[in-house]
Amino acid sequence: MENVRSPQVAGYFYPADPNQLKSELRVLLDISKPVKQYDKIFGLVSPHAGYVYSGKTAAHAYNLLRGKKYKRVVVISPSHSEYFPGVSVYDGDAYATPLGVIEVDKEFADKLVENSKNIFKGIEGHRKEHALEVQLPFLQMVLDDFKIVPIVMGDQGKIFVDELAEKLAEAADNETLIVASSDMSHFHHKSEAYELDSIVEKRINNFDYENLMKDLAKHSTEACGGGPIVAMMKAAALKHKNHSEVVHRSDSSDVTGDENEVVGYLSAVVYGE
Repeated sequence: MENVRSPQVAGYFYPADPNQLKSELRVLLDISKPVKQYDKIFGLVSPHAGYVYSGKTAAHAYNLLRGKKYKRVVVISPSHSEYFPGVSVYDGDAYATPLGVIEVDKEFADKLVENSKNIFKGIEGHRKEHALEVQLPFLQMVLDDFKIVPIVMGDQGKIFVDELAEKLAEAADNETLIVASSDMSHFHHKSEAYELDSIVEKRINNFDYENLMKDLAKHSTEACGGGPIVAMMKAAALKHKNHSEVVHRSDSSDVTGDENEVVGYLSAVVYGE
């Protein structure tokens, strides 16, 4: 493989040393045991801050994958460092982390971009983006022998969310997992953050992605990866997997002790019966 995207935030958002990274992930997973099991998991919502802040919340979701097998994992991320219109599917061969190289499922990627004006193959959004990268070591710890489809949304407008959802539903099968990467509210007092994040939690628990999209558009709640969440949930609905549940919530004050300007975190599972 010639075109491999190297880690950009190793040593910053998570340890760069493979042994240290494995050790930290094991601890996070060990202290985040699930209280409920889900059989037909279609997707996850997972936060993307540094592991010290949101790793425990992410681990609650990733623990649900233990013992399961997927041929591919689609990871949908917002774009924090560059704006571009549309949805960018990585056009390279693989993503690398300190735990090894994960090959891109190019056949699946081709299905997403086929006959689309809004979804394209490219490097846009993938150069420095942390929100996608931080999900990968977790996946490497809980799954074996899978490929990835890395997607960054440069624009989370409804037209892009809807088309991505439709394309994902067309291409996905029972061997496909979709991970939506998102943090919640940013830099509010803990009490205000709790209220804002509770709106997202309620919409997810009610499998109400349509009103979640409206809430985000009206700025009555916040989620930097709201578009990825809605796209994943709508794709699930199109596949008749109509159940979702928040499995953990937290915020940065749990670690820092500073309740004046917190960042909210949430993890969730989307599944069928």
